[in-house]
Amino acid sequence: MTENNPGTIELHIPSRLGYEKIAMNTAASTARMMGFSDERVEDLKTAVAEACINAMEHGNKFDESLSVGVILSMNDDSLEVKVVDTGAGTQGHGTTPDIDRKMHEEEKARGMGMFLIQALVDEAEWVSSPPAGSYARMVIRLHPASESLERK
Repeated sequence: MTENNPGTIELHIPSRLGYEKIAMNTAASTARMMGFSDERVEDLKTAVAEACINAMEHGNKFDESLSVGVILSMNDDSLEVKVVDTGAGTQGHGTTPDIDRKMHEEEKARGMGMFLIQALVDEAEWVSSPPAGSYARMVIRLHPASESLERK
């Protein structure tokens, strides 16, 4: 699943709610070690937890015999996280949710995962690779482009 890169950490967690916390905390520890700000670490934790729960629910259908793979790849200025499941992947990208309709209970509160992940990380993509499964790929940069512009 990974190339032999000393900057890579790989986890396999059961498709059972609660285990996403292991992936979330491992990603947070890695990001802190790399020098990410507390705010960026919190964004990453939320995105990783959401991606893991989506993989458990939609990809692996909560089948506890199937694991969710989490691959953290450290680079000089970014951390890439892949969350891998056995499902067929998403059918296109989710639409932007109508938050007002959700708040007024005119729509289900669920269905915001992909939108949330995209808002929290610098890059997000969902890749389907049957029959092997699918994965969510997220990248968070130590110094996002918007932050670099502010410093100039």
